[in-house]
Amino acid sequence: MKSLFIDTSSSRIILALLEDEKVVKEIDEVNDHSLSSRIFPLIDKLFHDTNCNVDDIKRIYVVNGPGSFTGIRVGVTIAKTYAWAKKLEIIPISELELLATTPYETDYIVSYIDARREAVYAGIYDDHGAVLEDTYITIDELKTRYPDASVSAVSYDHCDVGLDQLEPKIDIERIIKRHKDDLPMNPHEVNPRYLKRTEAEENLEK
Repeated sequence: MKSLFIDTSSSRIILALLEDEKVVKEIDEVNDHSLSSRIFPLIDKLFHDTNCNVDDIKRIYVVNGPGSFTGIRVGVTIAKTYAWAKKLEIIPISELELLATTPYETDYIVSYIDARREAVYAGIYDDHGAVLEDTYITIDELKTRYPDASVSAVSYDHCDVGLDQLEPKIDIERIIKRHKDDLPMNPHEVNPRYLKRTEAEENLEK
């Protein structure tokens, strides 16, 4: 079974074409303000390089956050549109869980994304899954949640979380194996996971 993997929620654009659980082709590029104009040519390139097209795809894995508000919306909208139009299976994946597939030698790994104002989106993981579910949290509060064991951090960002930090080396095959038996969702039920309201929403409430 061929699957399409889409992640546009971080500082990277990551796309992959998979045959069962194996990556056939991966594209990993810097994400920037031109995402909306770049994403479709990149998907076309992925299909062209693998001699594949959207009609060959049976399932879409999409990273639905947390992360960049705009990036999440773009990736999720594309995935939902393909899934609805072509009647494809769709499975959402956490960006923080994806970051936690980076190889590490400690007992736990903290994956985080800078949320500004001394706060982060973070999750704490071990080899079995999350021990602190993805959350929006201040850095000071996060430091009190570290397990009493060896812990490292992974992120594309650089915040003072008080841990040795690894550069992300995500393992798409590992995350796919973890979620391959998930029940596919109705495309209309797959939504962005922002974990906090937008600044505009917060200002409107004020």
